[in-house]
Amino acid sequence: MVATSRKETCRNNSPNSHPTVRSRNNHAISFRGGYCTGGERILGRKTSNQTNYYAWTYVRFRPTRNYYKTINKGVHKLEASLYFQSPYRYFVNGSNSRYGSNYHRTVRGSGTIKFFLNGFWSEVSRKLCMVGSASWQTEEGRFLNLDGVLKLKFASENPNIFTSLVSGTLESINPPNNLGYFEPILIFDFPYLSEYTYSLASKGVDGGCYDDVGVPKNQSVSLESRDFCSVFYRGIISVELEYSTECKTSQNCTPFDGGRGGYLPKFMFLQVIQCSSDEEKLRYMVGFGNSSYTGFYNQPFDLDSALIGEGSWDVNTNMLCIVACRILNPANHWGYEVGDCTTRLSLRYPSIWTLRNNSKIVGQIWTNKTVSDSGYFRKIMFKSWENDVSGLPGLKYEYTELDRVKKTCPVKKAVKMEGMQYPDGHSYDMRFDMSVKHSKTQVAWGNAVPLFVGNEIYDQSGVFIVDSMESEVGFGTISEADKKTNGPLNISYKLSVNPFPQEKLGGWFLPLNLSMNALGQVEIIAEGMYNAETGHLCMLGCRELSSSIQESINNSMDCEILVNFEFPPMNSTRRGEFIEGSIKSTREKADPLYFEELSMSSSAFYLTEAKQSIWRMDLEITMALISNTLTCILVGLQLFHVKRNPQVLSYISHVMILILSLGHMIPLVLNFEALFLGNHDKQTLLLSTGGWLEANEVTVRIVTMVAFLLQIRLLQLVWTARSNHENKKGLWEGEKKAALVSFPIYIIGGLLTLLLNWTRNRYGYQARYSRSLWGDLRSYAGLMLDGFLLPQILFNVFCSSKESSLSRPFYIGTTLVRVLPHGYDLYRGQNYAMQFVNGSSYYYANPSADFYSTTWDVMIPCVGIVLAVIIFLQQRLGGRWILPQRFRELELYQKVPVVNE
Repeated sequence: MVATSRKETCRNNSPNSHPTVRSRNNHAISFRGGYCTGGERILGRKTSNQTNYYAWTYVRFRPTRNYYKTINKGVHKLEASLYFQSPYRYFVNGSNSRYGSNYHRTVRGSGTIKFFLNGFWSEVSRKLCMVGSASWQTEEGRFLNLDGVLKLKFASENPNIFTSLVSGTLESINPPNNLGYFEPILIFDFPYLSEYTYSLASKGVDGGCYDDVGVPKNQSVSLESRDFCSVFYRGIISVELEYSTECKTSQNCTPFDGGRGGYLPKFMFLQVIQCSSDEEKLRYMVGFGNSSYTGFYNQPFDLDSALIGEGSWDVNTNMLCIVACRILNPANHWGYEVGDCTTRLSLRYPSIWTLRNNSKIVGQIWTNKTVSDSGYFRKIMFKSWENDVSGLPGLKYEYTELDRVKKTCPVKKAVKMEGMQYPDGHSYDMRFDMSVKHSKTQVAWGNAVPLFVGNEIYDQSGVFIVDSMESEVGFGTISEADKKTNGPLNISYKLSVNPFPQEKLGGWFLPLNLSMNALGQVEIIAEGMYNAETGHLCMLGCRELSSSIQESINNSMDCEILVNFEFPPMNSTRRGEFIEGSIKSTREKADPLYFEELSMSSSAFYLTEAKQSIWRMDLEITMALISNTLTCILVGLQLFHVKRNPQVLSYISHVMILILSLGHMIPLVLNFEALFLGNHDKQTLLLSTGGWLEANEVTVRIVTMVAFLLQIRLLQLVWTARSNHENKKGLWEGEKKAALVSFPIYIIGGLLTLLLNWTRNRYGYQARYSRSLWGDLRSYAGLMLDGFLLPQILFNVFCSSKESSLSRPFYIGTTLVRVLPHGYDLYRGQNYAMQFVNGSSYYYANPSADFYSTTWDVMIPCVGIVLAVIIFLQQRLGGRWILPQRFRELELYQKVPVVNE
């Protein structure tokens, strides 16, 4: 009876609503990207050991084409789908019996549920009611039908903050003791509304917007109407909350009603819903959490802590004032989901940064309630932990520590080295990633990015642009990359150090652990001087301390940090040079904030080298295309040779053709997706080539596929001819012996490769570019291809073959195709900087696909040429001419005819 009454709910709300004609105006009530909470049985919940940050349940509501007008004005009958995508997963037992096998394995639950609904929507009341069902798989692997009723209230036609939400519930029709029952799901969406009226924004200014945010008006950014939305429409703003010293617990300190069981959030998030430049007003969503890495989209939607608000820019105080309201539970307040608008926020953008004050945003949050009122909380200050300087007009930097810098690291006199040039302070070369070491052991990765150079903002958004068709290389947004300065240049930096997880437990890291931010980084802001004549950068830095130690030392920052970097010359004849540097504390060892020195290094990849690398990649992909095209031609010539001389087909080694075929097949398999879709994971130094490089890459792979198919055709002809040969038993015996000799050679070589890799790792032999086991095995496979003629030579020996089974163009040309990359590698090593990023920037003579070094580049071509010469002489003098004389005579004895009397 309960289920039946709920099914009739939507019909009762719209009596006599029989469909008449189809309507097309169904897009007005569709939405995607909404929020939801509840329904934990079917949507899951985050467990204590779940480490994923992505925790936002995605909601989408979409009407189908079955959308009809009814005889009731403004009432529509419709069908729709309601889709949930949950980040939480569970595992169920599954089985597989393909090809006669039967095994059990765990299967990850999809985390998606799709309800198919039908019901009614009223344009007048702006309410929707639908019933429907979905199929759901339990943790035990059982499929159940979920029946539910959906009720939504949409924004009004002339909305304000109280009527601008899409909100409602999805409730189970089944009773709680039924297997198909699920907890109610609360659904919200905050759409952009063109007719929105800002009804509360002015109250933030007129009703008292506190001005004491720590930054005076004359030191805050002044925004023009044209800049207003561009400044605030820059994604989700994450700020760190700073509670008063009285806030040891949540009592009167948390912005949540009821104290939330002692929960004091660390971060607040502000997301713009929509913005009006003309009115200088905007709509905001406000949320709270304990990790700034998550934001709205990556944390569970919390109805108790979410706020919706309106903001207005006060031109008199250069401050944004926000009035925020709580969101109510639609299950209890359907149609009235916004209430309690007593929360206020104010924030400013400081226009002057210093070493100790470099927050992009400062502000505060408070309530209009009195101490005796329920829901009262003390004023909470906040500031942005991000140091993004882009997008703020009129931002400046004041160098406050230059006197200390000059005393701590005096300017070195330029060492006059003829023709040596170092990076300009304004150039893209000043930003770099780095490897961080402690006591010669790598403990972290990091990066260094300038904030200000002189009095100008360093453009952090500069992207390396390459137009391969016109050979133009540059940086799209760094307009002063060629700007030159004389003498030391004032500069400020942001250094970020990301320690490896196991290093955070080390005793040496404990002092730095006091400065870990929400992303697990140690961030240092530094200022100092850079000398473009010597490439020397020396700075003093500050790191912000955690609240746990601020009270004990009565200081919020540690500014006793010395940072040094040495940039190598841009035109040095030595290739693959590194930016070297260090970060060390200038405090006494007994000081609790003292930390041991960290050394840093980074591959110096300058603009001039970038230009050369682009030219090199263009050259390499052209050479790869030529090489693969030659392979197709050479295999084609071999096919033509065996067509004219079919008797030689049986004397071609299967092992040799198989090795050549695998040499082309494996790259195709590894790059199958890239063959048609492009390799989206490849990192080529922030390159943008307009598609030219990618198009040629696809062409190379297509030609490789053609070569592979031609070799498979040759293998098929050889197999067929030998199977029909009158001496097939003797030929197969020779093939078997050749395989029994060559395979152990390959296996021994593979074991030696493993031993070499193990020795390198066991005894800690470090190289600039370390090789993994997989990398060494790939290189060894390339070495096997270089010696592709070995199986044919062995086959000729065991079969005493004198047949010209291989055409000269084929074996000589293929040898040259395998030899030329090594000659090119010698040239490349002398003329280009080493940029080994998992081999991703190499298209020809890839170091990850063969052994490349000065020794190998000389030895492999010599061996290849020797093997080609042996084949040439074998086809003229006989397969066993390379053996000692007595073995050759054995061949002659076998040829002496037997005389029968």
